[in-house]
Amino acid sequence: MRIERPEPPAPRSGGTEPEVRRPGPATRLARATRTAPGRLRLAGTLLAVLTLAFGALTAVQLNSRAAAAERVVGSSQPLSQAAADINRSLADADATAASGFLLAGAEPRAVRERYEQDLRTASQLISEAASRATTSSGLQELLSTLNQKVPVYAGLVETARANNRQGFPLGGAYQRYASQQMRTELLPAAARLSAAQNEVLADDIADARATPWAGYALGVVALLALAWVQLALFRRTNRVFNIGLLAASASVLAAVLWLTVSATGADSALGRGEREGGAPLRALNAARVDVLTARLAENLHYVSRGSSSTYSKLWSETTGRLYTRPAEAGAAVAGTLAQAEAMAPADARATVELALRDYQQWTDRHTAATALENQGDYQAALDATVTAKEADAPRTADASFIAADRELAQAAVLEEGRFRDSALGVDEDLRTAAAGVAALGLAAAAAALGGLGRRLAEYR
Repeated sequence: MRIERPEPPAPRSGGTEPEVRRPGPATRLARATRTAPGRLRLAGTLLAVLTLAFGALTAVQLNSRAAAAERVVGSSQPLSQAAADINRSLADADATAASGFLLAGAEPRAVRERYEQDLRTASQLISEAASRATTSSGLQELLSTLNQKVPVYAGLVETARANNRQGFPLGGAYQRYASQQMRTELLPAAARLSAAQNEVLADDIADARATPWAGYALGVVALLALAWVQLALFRRTNRVFNIGLLAASASVLAAVLWLTVSATGADSALGRGEREGGAPLRALNAARVDVLTARLAENLHYVSRGSSSTYSKLWSETTGRLYTRPAEAGAAVAGTLAQAEAMAPADARATVELALRDYQQWTDRHTAATALENQGDYQAALDATVTAKEADAPRTADASFIAADRELAQAAVLEEGRFRDSALGVDEDLRTAAAGVAALGLAAAAAALGGLGRRLAEYR
């Protein structure tokens, strides 16, 4: 008898074996969460990722703010003040050169040395700023202009002095032209440089004081996740405490508190430095340049021997920007010197008030000299303004100007010190906090995994 064997099934078209579909990530995750151990493993992974991410992100944010705080102290604030000093040194050189011209052959050595020191200071600061400025920044163009124009200005002044010593009237024209170059080219470039550096400083301060919102948000999410896992464990096991999860929660909470203290401390220190040092110093720098411009206008008026009203108008405009005395019908307009007085911190305010007193004495003496000139006594007016006679020098307008300028310089040193004292060490505090928060985030992850690992051991 013949037994027929069944035919094997015909192969599918293409001769390929049937495909075995592997479950996707969503399916595997769903299967894992069907069991208590799977849910514990998932919770542990989630908590570890959250706490580590919180520690890492917060550390990055704090280090970024520390770098900005370091730039404030080591770079942007010194460069901002250097730019202001360039502006002031050039303005002082111009005013001093005009004083020396008026004294001609009787020019005291101290006046000449002050002028030369101003130019050396400006040139040195310009070179230092050029070495720090990036090649792509617009600052290089300003610095290049200053670097090229300062020697040209100095050459014009020397030509004016040479002609003046020989009694040539052309000397006055050279001196006025040199001052015009200073006021129309060098000082505007120096003012723009100072404004640009002030913007850099403001940006760095803002970066250092920025609130790390992302760190706070992730810290809150991590704390909520830890609380939720502990609540879920309590409902399933009736165990009130899980030591590992409690330790993780305490670590994250400590990190959030440390973040708060460090961020608030940095904001407070830099805010205090800006309020008591930075902002008053900028107002004082503006007042010092206006004082020097007024002195220049006063000197150039006598260089031109009163032949032009240009410099008397410049004097009126500049003193109007500085300070206006109270009138019978109202209060004074707050000029740059008045603002510097109002904004000065306690230890510098007394010095600024002394400068204001000397400034007012200066304007009184200027008014008296102008009265002598209006009476036709040019030499008496000049002697009341500036003189080489030691016995008469303390009663001149020049003496009052020198006293006011010296007191403003002392106030500037005090205010710059206030800023540095407040900002110094902020970067170190932020970096310490960054390292601490990162360590606490790592400790929280280890504690959370350890706490859930003890629960997993119960299923083995």
